Amino acid sequence: MTKPTNSAREIAADVIAGRTTAVETARAALARIEAAKALNAVVAVDPGRTLADAAAVDVRLRVGETMPLAGVPVIIKDNIWVGGWRVTQGSRLFADFIAPRDAVAVERLRNAGAVIVGIGATSEFASKGVTTSQLFGPTRHPLDPALTPGGSSGGPAAAVAAGLVPLAIGTDAGGSSRRPPAHVGVAGFKPSYGAIPYGPGFAEPFFGLSVIAPIAADVADIALAFETMAGIDPRDPDAAGIAQAAEDIVGLRIAFSPRLGLDAAVDDVVANGLVSAIARLSAAGLGITQRDPVWPAGAREEAIMPLQHAGLAALYGDTFRKDPAIFDPDIARQIERGLSWSGSDVAGALIASAAIANAFAAFFTEVDLLLAPTVPCVAWPFTHAGPETIGGRAASPRAHAVFTPFVNHARLPAISLPCGADANGLPFGLQIIARRGQDRTLLRAARQIEAQLRA
Repeated sequence: MTKPTNSAREIAADVIAGRTTAVETARAALARIEAAKALNAVVAVDPGRTLADAAAVDVRLRVGETMPLAGVPVIIKDNIWVGGWRVTQGSRLFADFIAPRDAVAVERLRNAGAVIVGIGATSEFASKGVTTSQLFGPTRHPLDPALTPGGSSGGPAAAVAAGLVPLAIGTDAGGSSRRPPAHVGVAGFKPSYGAIPYGPGFAEPFFGLSVIAPIAADVADIALAFETMAGIDPRDPDAAGIAQAAEDIVGLRIAFSPRLGLDAAVDDVVANGLVSAIARLSAAGLGITQRDPVWPAGAREEAIMPLQHAGLAALYGDTFRKDPAIFDPDIARQIERGLSWSGSDVAGALIASAAIANAFAAFFTEVDLLLAPTVPCVAWPFTHAGPETIGGRAASPRAHAVFTPFVNHARLPAISLPCGADANGLPFGLQIIARRGQDRTLLRAARQIEAQLRA
């Protein structure tokens, strides 16, 4: 397949300057998507609608409209409403659903001149760490079709990594738009909760955790997309304002936590790669100290997973009782588990979630940025929920996801940047985390850190 040579910024500049058109750019993206069908990163296209939207962008430019994303082709994850498009959540329950309107984030992208060229694959209800569904099958890793890009935003991440588009929009309720970018070698940003309005859209099983998350080849494109989508909207009661960026990251208090203060197994290639990256950043002048967050007793993902299970059960439990086979088997197990949880079990998970958020809040009174792994391992076969071993230990199905969910429960911003690769070229990522509302400072710091990692 042919990768685009330009970033979203460069594409917009070329379209605005008249060196190309939005229609020509959209046609090229559609051709790349068609050529990469075996990747299964894009599960729906509508060339007629896409080219009509692109033609409308060209008309808007001719009449003098200013659009920072003019003509930029974008993939939207299959759980975010795109008006007039088939959007399924990767579920047979929604196989024929046509979104009645755009989500606010999509509306803002369109207003900025972006052109939707396809819908990116997700696992069912964005609720597992491998991107596969009974509706569409598995999404493949761009570097090895036997492997998974992770999940649940595997389609958007793989589409960017394969060069189908410069920008994709995912969601992140536990790491879904940080881990897949780490596995395929691109950048993925989880904003602060509420920084980008969420919805209108599907009912969410993730109780105040999920966010709209841009994925791109570099931080500058992510920042451009973020600024396009961010900002309070009255349709989202959880939408929240964010602070202006710090002038420079010199002087920021930066900590590095090799395992995020958790008893987590990490493959040697990832652990050593992170240490090497931190050494390079320190040599470049960043003052980095090693320091772990201090978690409350019993802080582990198992303590907070009842929220996801109960949310799925609340939304789909009745359908499960009638026809469990309609669901992905892993999702069916989650729903069944959710139906078994008591009210006190769910309350206990909410208490655990709040304790994790409080621990992170205390940590960020003394630290401005936290550097940590995004993933403890590289990609694994798409036929498995996770790798069989990590760091020489037998791995549970969620061991690959250990470093991301706590950030969602604390509602903090975090970004994953490519940080290294194993001997087979399979990437892994460095996660940068900041306190809530400091999204712009985080993105400014991430651009400088990215430059050092690429030097």
